[in-house]
Amino acid sequence: MTSPLYAPRGAVATSQPLAVAAGLDILRRGGNAVDAAVATAIALTVVQPGSNDIGGDLFAIVWDGTRLHGLNASGRSPAALTRDAVLGHGHDVMPERGWLPVTVPGAPAGWRDLHARFGVLPFATLFADAVAYAEHGFPVSPRVAGHWARAVALHAGLPGEEYAEWARVFTVDGGRAPVAGQRWRNPDAAATLRRIADSGAEAFYAGDIGAALGRHAARTGGLLTAEDLAGHANTWVEPVAAGYRGHEVWELPPNGQGIAALLALGILDGVDLAGMSPAERLHWQIEAIKLGFADAQAYVADPELADVPTAGLLDPAYAAARRALIGERAALPTAGDPVRGGTVYLCTADAGGMMVSLIQSNFMGFGSFVVLPGHGFGLQNRGSGFTLDPAHPNVVAPRKRPFHTIIPGFLTRGGEPVGPFGVMGGHMQPQGHVQLIAATLDDGLDPRAALAAPRWYWHAGRQVAVEPELAGMVPDLRDRGHEVRVEPERSLFGYGQAIWRLPGGYVAGSEPRADGHAAGY
Repeated sequence: MTSPLYAPRGAVATSQPLAVAAGLDILRRGGNAVDAAVATAIALTVVQPGSNDIGGDLFAIVWDGTRLHGLNASGRSPAALTRDAVLGHGHDVMPERGWLPVTVPGAPAGWRDLHARFGVLPFATLFADAVAYAEHGFPVSPRVAGHWARAVALHAGLPGEEYAEWARVFTVDGGRAPVAGQRWRNPDAAATLRRIADSGAEAFYAGDIGAALGRHAARTGGLLTAEDLAGHANTWVEPVAAGYRGHEVWELPPNGQGIAALLALGILDGVDLAGMSPAERLHWQIEAIKLGFADAQAYVADPELADVPTAGLLDPAYAAARRALIGERAALPTAGDPVRGGTVYLCTADAGGMMVSLIQSNFMGFGSFVVLPGHGFGLQNRGSGFTLDPAHPNVVAPRKRPFHTIIPGFLTRGGEPVGPFGVMGGHMQPQGHVQLIAATLDDGLDPRAALAAPRWYWHAGRQVAVEPELAGMVPDLRDRGHEVRVEPERSLFGYGQAIWRLPGGYVAGSEPRADGHAAGY
């Protein structure tokens, strides 16, 4: 295992070394942690396609040196997207690909809004490395190449005109994915990024890019319009927290699923994990996250259009009631009643003490597979997070934000910052947050070691996957009623990064499951 990064002035960590270099260069040029985070995020849209794109969403938590700020840069559904429209297309669940699950991208406005509030360098400066990699190309990293090849195979089974541009932009040599080390270019994306940089994202939402998106949707069966894009606005929100081992773990409030991690940690804070056997400890963590997910999936929706009981879910008394449900055997989770009682992640820190936790995604590997011709970017499929159940608060509706999987995290102690952290990977994210925080605060591991520690993943019911290093616990877990399998595919267990503040600087880590890197100065 490699050592964590120790740096005296600033640090950047994410899943692609080239994006880390982009952020670190901004720090060296006098930019702050927000400038570095935005530059890193923009570069990631180019060097890690599939996991995120210009047409995706973004969430961020910023420590400004005094307090935390949250940004919800997730987009809303088109005005024409209704439950009847989805049913009329013959679907009994929200589709995962094509135009129907496309929501307005929030990431370009997220970059703009973060920079406008906190940035110090000119906005266009933050695009330089991303534009250069898109224009002139870069060698594709190994894990990105592997995911890309699987996406090409999936795309081959998608009929329809809306999928045609994806193959032109994202395949090479007659229809395959680039292999590791092969240089790949996306000059159309370079031009799009220049337009966003020069216009402060106005071109994307109320200019020529937004107009082109509306025309392409109308021509190929989409519901997204130029008016949907022009009406987009991000939301500054107050992060929410749960206590754990004398610390505060912070997430963003719904429509994200971060509350699932807080619910689980609130349950686990009342038990002595360190005094348990390894298998018993995993049993408690699994059962706690199952209860957290049950509540998140029952109650999380767009808080602007639904009554989400966030305060009730985070009440310590509610956590105690949920804790009492955990016994010696694996259970099937059900939601409680709190009212009564798919992604890339990055983190940055600067010499002035500012820190950023940022995550962005287009979901499920290349999102909808819908690409705007001549512009080099794909659109997210976040609308697949809606339900068609008319009684559910997350039911699909016009101009509504769906249940979201991507969540940035932040750790404090007594109101003082420890640092940003995150684990990407769909529904693995809250589970990864719980396991990373437990490894840090229960086991005393540094960020690199905590991220490298073997993980488990709960899927549904009593089904649990574990990494091969946990195979010795399988018999005990099965005796407790868990349906366990050993899973050698590491990508199932998420990719993460963390930066913790030290008296003399920072310590940072990026785990071995990804092509990631942490660097500082």
